[in-house]
Amino acid sequence: MSATIKLEALDSYPEYVPIDGLPGVRLDLRYASADNFVGRNLYGAAQPARLHRDAAAKLAQAAAELARRQAGYRLRIFDALRPGRVQRVLWDIVKDTPQRVYVADPARGSIHSFGMAVDLTVEDEAGRELDMGTGFDDFTELAQPRHEAAMRAAGRLSAAQLANRLLLRNCMETAGFRAIATEWWHFEAEDRNWVRAHMRLIE
Repeated sequence: MSATIKLEALDSYPEYVPIDGLPGVRLDLRYASADNFVGRNLYGAAQPARLHRDAAAKLAQAAAELARRQAGYRLRIFDALRPGRVQRVLWDIVKDTPQRVYVADPARGSIHSFGMAVDLTVEDEAGRELDMGTGFDDFTELAQPRHEAAMRAAGRLSAAQLANRLLLRNCMETAGFRAIATEWWHFEAEDRNWVRAHMRLIE
């Protein structure tokens, strides 16, 4: 991993761009409020609504693809660039619990901390979140794409909920993002091993 970059110095790095002005994108940063599994604002006054420009370009493509498929629909962003210092707080909370599988070990670096991952959902033309079967940061098997077929067969995931997940996933993958097996809301803009080897982590 290359040298880190301090969050406070990001203005000196034009490759990290704000995403709050992207068409078809609305911010709902959960770690910048108490509406998260920790129950407190982890970002304080610094709300890093940014991504690396490569990820931001793909996010814009995904939003355009969503609008093409469903006029008036938007992407609602739960988290984007997450500084390493915040990742350590999350890890310290879950590291000795079964939920540790959902949080990247900061020793390796979350892809969020490189500005190359985004957590998000879809909202309709009235600004209502589509029903995905669980909320954001749900630490159960129901939230995991790898269990969707079984959950659908068991009646725990409805056809409409699965269709909503697939709408999000298809738009993101069309734009070049990669889904993961454990969280329906999380997408990465590049192979995680490549990111860790070639990009700088934001602290």
